[in-house]
Amino acid sequence: MWGEHRYAVRAEWTGSRGAGTSGYRDYDRSVTLSIAGKPDLAASSDKPFRGDPARWNPEDLLVSALAECHLLSYLHACVSAGVVVVGYSDDATGVMREDGRGGGAFVEVVLRPRVVVADASMVDAAQRAHAQAHEWCFIANSVNFPVRHEPTIVVAGSE
Repeated sequence: MWGEHRYAVRAEWTGSRGAGTSGYRDYDRSVTLSIAGKPDLAASSDKPFRGDPARWNPEDLLVSALAECHLLSYLHACVSAGVVVVGYSDDATGVMREDGRGGGAFVEVVLRPRVVVADASMVDAAQRAHAQAHEWCFIANSVNFPVRHEPTIVVAGSE
């Protein structure tokens, strides 16, 4: 399955209030993200940038992409290592710093996966699988800031 993969999304600005971008406060930051065959996603900028806090913003989507990519890569790494995962959740966080010139960048994302494994004999391999998952994660390999992992591994029934 080697090769090049292409992804297409349509981003449509839906926030014109009638005057377009005649002024910074004259338009809404509402966007609809669409991919053929999938539900639309209501998006906006983050609230500090005059966005709608009820909608997904690019920063939310970036942290989400890193968390999901690690999760999926981790499950694959666990199958390869003979680890049976019966539960997984992640309380991921990201830090973005503004540069004072209108831009900024993420400086770090921390993934905090809580993994439930079927048996105590799997805990060490489950811990090691995070390093493999990080190597395999396409999204983590595409960003220029650290993606750290602070996993917790528990055994089913001991929670």
